[in-house]
Amino acid sequence: MTREFPLSGVDRTLAAGVPESAPGTLFALSLCGGLTMAPKDGRRLYFGRNRPDVHICVGEDDRRVSRRHGQLDYAGTRWWLHNTGRLPIRLPGSVWLHPGGEPVPLGDGYAPLFLRGSSGREHLLELFVVGNLDQRPRSKHADLTQPPSIWRLSEKEKLAVVVLGQRYLYHEANPQPLAWRQAAAALADLQPGQGWTAKRVEHLVAGIRGRLARTGVTGLTREEVGEPVGNSLNHNLLTELVLSTTIVPGDLEALGALID
Repeated sequence: MTREFPLSGVDRTLAAGVPESAPGTLFALSLCGGLTMAPKDGRRLYFGRNRPDVHICVGEDDRRVSRRHGQLDYAGTRWWLHNTGRLPIRLPGSVWLHPGGEPVPLGDGYAPLFLRGSSGREHLLELFVVGNLDQRPRSKHADLTQPPSIWRLSEKEKLAVVVLGQRYLYHEANPQPLAWRQAAAALADLQPGQGWTAKRVEHLVAGIRGRLARTGVTGLTREEVGEPVGNSLNHNLLTELVLSTTIVPGDLEALGALID
């Protein structure tokens, strides 16, 4: 049902791909070892801290990790991830699977899972489900670098979001957007007599969120985020603008002044 595979050389990570295997085969790897499991209804893989009681040991020296933190079941042509521990499991895309939550199906290819431990530690469990096509990445050493997708903003829109999101551009820990009135006051100092008010800033930023949401960017509408909204909509917008390099730290210098 299972077999060990070596952890030498490039096999120390599944991110580089896996050996040729039947579609649906599951590969799992942690610092403590790895195995493969063929797809068959009823197959189950346990992972957690208690090495004698699980297939894959994760965080064996960290008591914040549950002895059986989770399991993977094969059913209906898919592998399903269950959280049976006491703390959430972080999936790709910052998705959290909470204890007792509905199981999550794994897609084909690579999926890193993170189990939060003590003192800020995170324990990695790498998973790879073999698909119907070759999943081994092709080297692209000489390929042209793909540029980021930078969002188009008007001059006033860009000025507004740079000021609103200055804490993100200053690399502060756990940044949050400025309040509307704070951003309006800063903009009024930069451009006296230009009619900067809290309502104007709010209107400009809402327009940007609406445009990006219509193109498929998630987390920018009240319906998606739910109540209470708080700063979530603007935080998600600014995160997208920073990650896409639409706004960059150099934009702060272009303001011509440092803003407190």
